Amino acid sequence: MTEVKDMKKIVAVVLSLLVVMALVPQTLANGVVNVYNWEDYISEDALKLFEEETGITVNYMRFTTNEDMMVQVRTSPGAFDVVFPSDYCIEKLISEDLLEELDYSKIPNAKHMSEWVMNPDFDPNSKHSIAYMWGTVGILYDKTKVNGPIDSWEVLFTDEYKGEIFMLDSIRDAFAVALKYLGYSLNSKNPKELNEAAKLLIDQKKQGIVKAYQVDETKDKMVAGEGVLAVVYSGDAQYSINLNDNLAYSIPKEGSNVWVDSLVIPKSSQNKENAYKFIDFLCRPDVAQMNCEYIEYSSPNAAAIELMGEEYINNPNLNPPQETIDNCEYFHDLKDFLSIYNTLWAQVKNAK
Repeated sequence: MTEVKDMKKIVAVVLSLLVVMALVPQTLANGVVNVYNWEDYISEDALKLFEEETGITVNYMRFTTNEDMMVQVRTSPGAFDVVFPSDYCIEKLISEDLLEELDYSKIPNAKHMSEWVMNPDFDPNSKHSIAYMWGTVGILYDKTKVNGPIDSWEVLFTDEYKGEIFMLDSIRDAFAVALKYLGYSLNSKNPKELNEAAKLLIDQKKQGIVKAYQVDETKDKMVAGEGVLAVVYSGDAQYSINLNDNLAYSIPKEGSNVWVDSLVIPKSSQNKENAYKFIDFLCRPDVAQMNCEYIEYSSPNAAAIELMGEEYINNPNLNPPQETIDNCEYFHDLKDFLSIYNTLWAQVKNAK
């Protein structure tokens, strides 16, 4: 009788364990993926869908600048599985041997990517990165307040719209505008060219042409009619245009910056298989569409572009012609030469 009771206890314990195991979330079995991304740069619905489909928990962490991100990747080995750096930072992380070379057999959805983004000069043949979102820098303007077409950076350096121009409070972006207007590369390391660009920006500020140097505030100020012209990122331009029909966006004929934020796997990743699953998921056309429509920047996913339909396809702000893209440049890592830019930028910002 005692043996029967003991057997019943054992059976009860086993049954209890089976019930508990059934209640344990699948995520514990399938692990986690540690994702380090920009603030508000992915659809929450996409994250939930990934967890539901894979049983993998997304541990989502945020950064606000590329520089902060790079410090964390360098000093916190093993902390991140998927990171979203910008072009020139990818170049720098590759040079420091911090990024995994991608195994594309584990990213079958990469076949949906647009051809032009798959061989960027900051990462030839996309060996270490695959594009997530991209965009341009251009001029957002009020069509009711400008005289004639806005198709050149020149308009920012004349007194026609004095005191009505917002510039980006960003070293690389501000110098890119001046350098491209002067006919130079936005990655110039030529002291003569940089001094010319700095003089142009200093004169612009001294003459009162610039209303303010800012970044995030600009889109709402333009919607409110507080400026005539503004140097902005294409996604911010589209945001503003959606709220104010009087606004339009132009990528100047001299060329501009085309930027790409990409997906990478640090060499120190502790969950590489889950990282590949997450990257492949984001490359899936329906998911890429979900994120593009949420963020309102440009998708590098050709199949997702087709899903978004004619309105997106025919929108030159988000889907510019290839010749416009080809006339733009990626930013590159300036290495130690960045200190020269910093010195000249201080002269610009302190000009009176």
